[in-house]
Amino acid sequence: MREQLLAVEKAQAIEWRDGALYLLDQRLLPHRQVWLRFDTTAEVADAIRDLVVRGASAIGIACAYALVLGVRARLQAGGDWRGALEADVELLERSHPTTVYLSRAPQRMRERLARIKDGDDALALLEAEAVGIHVSDREANLAMAQLGMELIRRHQGNSQVLLTHGNAGALATGGFGTALGVIRAAHLEGLIEHVYVGETRPGLLGARLSAWELAGDGVSVSLNADAAAAHLMKAKGVTWVILGAERIAANGDVVNTIGTYQLAVNAMHHGVRLMVVAPSSTIDMGLESGEDILLEERDGRELLEVAGQVVAAEVHALNPAFDVTPADLVDYIVTEKGVVERPDSAKLAQLMCRKRLH
Repeated sequence: MREQLLAVEKAQAIEWRDGALYLLDQRLLPHRQVWLRFDTTAEVADAIRDLVVRGASAIGIACAYALVLGVRARLQAGGDWRGALEADVELLERSHPTTVYLSRAPQRMRERLARIKDGDDALALLEAEAVGIHVSDREANLAMAQLGMELIRRHQGNSQVLLTHGNAGALATGGFGTALGVIRAAHLEGLIEHVYVGETRPGLLGARLSAWELAGDGVSVSLNADAAAAHLMKAKGVTWVILGAERIAANGDVVNTIGTYQLAVNAMHHGVRLMVVAPSSTIDMGLESGEDILLEERDGRELLEVAGQVVAAEVHALNPAFDVTPADLVDYIVTEKGVVERPDSAKLAQLMCRKRLH
C-alpha cells in the first residue's frame, strides 16, 4: 500500500528548498494555487495565524522549519542564538494554542539543540532535524493509511459509503493525510462506493480543500451542507465517519474542527462507526480530558462574511474553531503505533509505550 500511495501522490502544502520555507496558500484554494516564500520566524507565525497553513501536523512542521530560519538569522547577527530559540518557540506557540503538535515539533528541536557541541554546524544539524520531522510525519501517515484501510475492509468489506469533515488531508500534514490518507488507501483497494464531505463552516475546509483533494484522486465524492449529515447517515447508508484530530486527551477525548462533536453524536445514534486518525504526537498524556483545554475562538467576521462579502445580519457572531468529542463516542483511534478500539486512559497509555508498527 505504501508504494501505491507514493505512486499517486499529488497534493502537498509544504516545501523546504534553497534555505527557505514555501507554503501553498490554502486561503486561495481551490481556485488558485499560489506558493508563498517565508524567510523569518515571524513571517511563519503570521502565516499560521492567518491560515495560510493549517492542520496540526502541517503547523508543527512549519514551526520546525521556522526555528531553522530563526537560528540562521541569529547566527548571522551574532547574537545569543540559543536563548533566542526559546523566544521564537513562544512566538510560534502563541499563533495556534490548540495544537499540541505545535509544541512537540519545537521540543524535538530543543532536544537536538541540547546535543549540539561547540564546533558543530548547528544550523545544518537543526535543518536536518526539521527535515526529519517532516519525513517522519509523511511516513506516519502512510502507516495509518494502511491500518485504517484494513479496519474498513475487516468490518464492512467493499462498497463503503464514508463521510468526513474538515480537512485532515495532505494539505494539513506532511503528506497524504490522516483521515484522507485512510480514504485514499481504501479507494485504491476498491473499498469505497462514495464519500460525502461536509462543507465545514465557517472556513469551508471541506468544500475548498478536502473535496478538491479527493476529486483530484478520482474518488467519487459529493459535497454536503454540515446540517445534512444526520440525514445522510439515515438515508444514504453511511458506514463510517472518518476524521482527523487537533489534539487527543489522555482519556481519549478528541479535540477537532468544530462540528465533530455533533457528527459523533449522530454517528452513535445511527450505528455508524467513527474512526479518528491522528499521529501519536497528537495524543497529550498530560491532558487528563478534553474539558481541560482552552478552545480557540476566531474572529466572528468569518461567520458574517464569505470571501470578504457580508452575507449575514450585523449581529454578534460566536465562532469557536474546535469542539471536544467525548471518548465514549469514538469507536477507533488509528495512529502509526497501532489501533485503539473504544479508547480510554489505560488503552492510550499502553499505546504510547509502543514503537511504530511500520
